[in-house]
Amino acid sequence: MDEKTKKQIELHTAGATVRHKNPFEELVHYKSELKVDKEFAAKWIVPFYMWGINDTEKFLSDYLKIKPELNINIVKQLLGDFNWRTRITGAYFASIENYTELEEIIGIHLLKSQVCYAGGGYCLALATFNTEKSYEYIKKYLDYYLTRKDLHFEQREAMATLKSLDIANGTNEMEKYLPKYTEWVNEKYSQNIETSIEHYNKQMNALIEIREKSR
Repeated sequence: MDEKTKKQIELHTAGATVRHKNPFEELVHYKSELKVDKEFAAKWIVPFYMWGINDTEKFLSDYLKIKPELNINIVKQLLGDFNWRTRITGAYFASIENYTELEEIIGIHLLKSQVCYAGGGYCLALATFNTEKSYEYIKKYLDYYLTRKDLHFEQREAMATLKSLDIANGTNEMEKYLPKYTEWVNEKYSQNIETSIEHYNKQMNALIEIREKSR
């Protein structure tokens, strides 16, 4: 196998299934210099990434085992690895521990959309942080990705996140994006916004439960 083919397989396995040009390419994303070995993965990633917070009881049980050793540097290492499994796990942990210091890392990851699946975790984290920057990252994401009718990424999750932030803050930002969202949906996809919000709320409620029970 030549090096080019090997690299393509590695990227696909990591979650870079769709490579795309976007206006956020100049943003510098955080990269960890530490290697994720089998021991690290078995402890900090494998128990958490597959079913994630959807299996709340299992996630909580596994989380309580590692919580005494968890710190912001471990979460940065997870977020700084180029793999959807590490990044979504890092986003979950950042949300649970309210590591707002990692907001820029997570926000830039969302905008650049380098790997699949992880975007939902980024959205949950930004909603948990609930800062002015949280709004900015979500709205910047929607401003661009709702124009990309060829990309089916985390548009639904971002809309649901904006709705969540609106409810928390008494704002009405999501409504402004509904025309763009409707146009994006009608072009190629069939995605009911209410269904997306319902799914998002289940995940957020699970995250809140895990956070409260792990204190």
